[in-house]
Parts: sequence; C-alpha cells; structure tokens
Amino acid sequence: MFGIVFFAILALIVFIAIVKTAVIVPQKTAYIVERLGKYRCTLDAGFHILVPFFDRVAYRHTLKEQAIDVPPQECITKDNIAVSVDGILYMQVMDPAKASYGIGNYLFATTQLAQTTMRSEMGKLDLDRSFEERTSINAAIVAAVDKASDPWGIKVTRYEIKNITPPRTIRDAMEKQMRAEREKRAMIAESEGERQAKINRAEGEKQEAINLSEGERQRKINEAEGRAQEILLVAEAQAEGIRKVADALSGKGGVESVNMQLAQQYLQQFGNLAKTNNTMIIPSDLANVAGVIKACTSIVKPIAG
Repeated sequence: MFGIVFFAILALIVFIAIVKTAVIVPQKTAYIVERLGKYRCTLDAGFHILVPFFDRVAYRHTLKEQAIDVPPQECITKDNIAVSVDGILYMQVMDPAKASYGIGNYLFATTQLAQTTMRSEMGKLDLDRSFEERTSINAAIVAAVDKASDPWGIKVTRYEIKNITPPRTIRDAMEKQMRAEREKRAMIAESEGERQAKINRAEGEKQEAINLSEGERQRKINEAEGRAQEILLVAEAQAEGIRKVADALSGKGGVESVNMQLAQQYLQQFGNLAKTNNTMIIPSDLANVAGVIKACTSIVKPIAG
C-alpha cells in the first residue's frame, strides 16, 4: 500500500514537472525565459523544454503589428487656439528582450511620447495649416517616437491623426468663412458664365452677320450673272434674227416681201390711230399707200444692198 502511494506521488511530481517545463510558443509570439531571476533566452514559435524549478517564462510578447489608440489631448496651435487631437499609433516589437528589460511598459511609454510630440508639432502650426499638414505631422511623430523607442526594441511604423477638433466658436467662425468663400466662388462662377454667354452671343451675332452679308453678296452675284446671261442670250437672239432678216433680204423677192409687210403693219397701226379721237400731223407723202411703200423701200434697199 505504501508503494502505491509513493508511485502515485512520484507520478504527480513528474507530471507537474513536465507541465512546468514543456512550453509551446505560438506563431508570431516570443517568450522571455529567466533562470533564477536572470535573463536566459528568448523562445521563438515551437515546442521547448525548460529546466524545472530553475527556468520560468517571465514575459510574453506578440510580434504582430499593434494599433494603439492615442486618447484625445488639448494642443495649443501657433495662433494660440486650443484644439483637441487624437490618433492611432501603429507599432511592432522587434527585440523582445529589450521590450522586456528596456522599459517597464512600452505601450504606455510610446503613447505618452506620441502625445507629447503631437503637442510640440501642433504648436509649430497655425490652425488653418494644421488641417492641411496632417501628413507632415504624422511623419514627424513617427520619426520622433521611432527614434526614442529604438532602445526599447520597438519599431513605430506609422501614426494617423483621426480628428482635429477646434472649439465651438472657432468652428462657427470657420463655417462662416467657408460659407463666404463658397458664395464668393459661386458669384465668380456666375459672372464668368454670364461673361462667356455674352461672348458667345456676340460671336454668334457676328457670325450671323457675316453669313448674311455673304449670302447677300452671293445673291447679288447670282442676280448679276443671271442678268448678264439674259442680256447675252437676248443679244444673241437679236443677232440671229438680224442675220436671218439679212439672209431673207438677200434672197429673191426678199425686199418686196419686207416692203409689203411694212406697208401692212403701217396701215394696221394707222387704222388703230384713226379709231380714237387723236389729232395727228403726218407728212403729206405718207398720206397714201404709195408714199408709205416708197418710204419703206428707201429704207430697206440700203440694208439689202
């Protein structure tokens, strides 16, 4: 019976020793092992065996990048305006031993350092510029905190400002200024639009006048060309008629035919004049047909000749 109890106690001791000495380190994690209170080694991911009752895991660090919320803080700008600023700090443990023994609490230390650097950087800028210079402020904070945290085995990767909140009175003044600026831009845009519209209308009227004058000019040219063509055709027709009359006169009996036609036309027109109450004075040699035929013959003969 005593032997069973002894072996049970021995088995329990062995089990406790195995539990105390067998360590499994997860991925992206580092354990700091101390032997009798003194730093011994850093355990990476995997399975490890410690010396029982001598070795112990003193610190556990994650090697992943961590995002730390930086609480809001009051900062005084260069133009003496108090603003509330908060942000997010991204950091990563690069040396677990330094992070364990270089500083008591590296999370608290880096957060405080980010806040003090933020106050310093905001004090260099006016309020209006602080909204525009976020990128430069972030870069300055990262450089300052990363340099200060290097002895702690910490790497600060980036810092991002979340909010810059000025006092209510300043926000009201800024809103009024922005509203006035928007109204100013709107008025400028409207005036530019009216100016461009007037220019466009003037250009349109100018082009319309040019087109009308060109159309009128072309119309007159076309009319002149039409009249010239008409005169030319009439002249050619008259010339052709004269040539045919000349040909007819030069033929046999042509002169007699023309004389007869002239006499008939004369008598016809003379008869028309006699039908109305007209007072006429005519030469005595044109009072009879013989005189008419003689006069016409005296005109036609030279032409026929």
